[in-house]
Amino acid sequence: MIAIVYPQFYDVHGIPRYLDSFLSNLPEDHPPIYLIISDEHRVERHYPGVVEFIHFPYDHSRLSLFFWSLKARKKLISLYDEGKIQWVNLHFPPLIPGLFLPRHIPVVLTAHTTYLGMSGRFYKTRHFVSQWSGLSLAIKSWMEHRIFGLTSKVITLTEQGRQEVLAYGFKGSVTVIPNGADVKLFVRNDVIEKDIDVLFCGRIELRKGSRPMVELCRRLIAAKPDIRIAIVGYGDDEVWVKAALASYGQNVQMAGKIPFSEMLGYYSRSRVYASTSYYEGLPGTCLEAMATQLPVVVWDFLFYRGLVVEGQTGSLAAPNDFVVMTDKVLELLANPQLATEMGKNGRALLESDYSWAKLAPEVLGVFANAG
Repeated sequence: MIAIVYPQFYDVHGIPRYLDSFLSNLPEDHPPIYLIISDEHRVERHYPGVVEFIHFPYDHSRLSLFFWSLKARKKLISLYDEGKIQWVNLHFPPLIPGLFLPRHIPVVLTAHTTYLGMSGRFYKTRHFVSQWSGLSLAIKSWMEHRIFGLTSKVITLTEQGRQEVLAYGFKGSVTVIPNGADVKLFVRNDVIEKDIDVLFCGRIELRKGSRPMVELCRRLIAAKPDIRIAIVGYGDDEVWVKAALASYGQNVQMAGKIPFSEMLGYYSRSRVYASTSYYEGLPGTCLEAMATQLPVVVWDFLFYRGLVVEGQTGSLAAPNDFVVMTDKVLELLANPQLATEMGKNGRALLESDYSWAKLAPEVLGVFANAG
């Protein structure tokens, strides 16, 4: 009996997609689940075995999140006292809800990212400048330490995530269970015309590699003037990216914020998935692309380890090695047989190791021993 606490449940970024895929692939014998979420962007959904959708008002402001968290705390205590839940599953970020968790209810924290990583401080080489001031990061770090102190078990998505959590001095159990893709939903469609050569997906932010994405686009266009590129996503650096690519309108489509339900169409229309992101939990868009048999080209970071295997499921380039990354993207476009082989290998890996039908029971297994 689990209460999942997450205010931005109906949004389109990584954690809502993670939760939607997890809940859509629960095994038949799973425990009852309560969702404590907000009403922002609310749409009708149904998951077998989810006992109740508990909505509280939220408008995406910090003050609203504060009051949302108070209501969530009160509801958690009520559910626990009534014997309806045994565990709380908190997902962060955002951090504020975690500050209000009742101390007497066992908590499993799913740490999708940490501010150690999101600030660029995890790696010895600083690949991007943090958007937060030193004071802001100190406050966020204090909040993370406090939340870690309220939980005995943490789930991370990658080995890098595990190392980040341990860097905070966390002494409890850390289990690495990767993000996955719904392989029943994300399947290759050979009927749709492939009118996108290179697809970029995700938040348009500095830590997600928005600036190197522009540089890679420019190099790809210079090498292949008829190349067709689509950028799906939105974020703090979107205005800069649009201005930087304004003169490449014949080559680059900026799709903006796309509903989760429409992403399959973009994968189906594409030949290669590329990402210049400097920091991720484990990117759902890369997993989805691989599920649809797209070859992928990414920077060689620890969070991709085991998923993107050089020459098998995709290609890796050292961070900021634009020459190598450009060459590898162009090689896949020029060699459809190689692209097809990598795509098939990626799909096979997703089915064996990253399918939510396999991962959902693993996540539930962490709760079986919680308390």
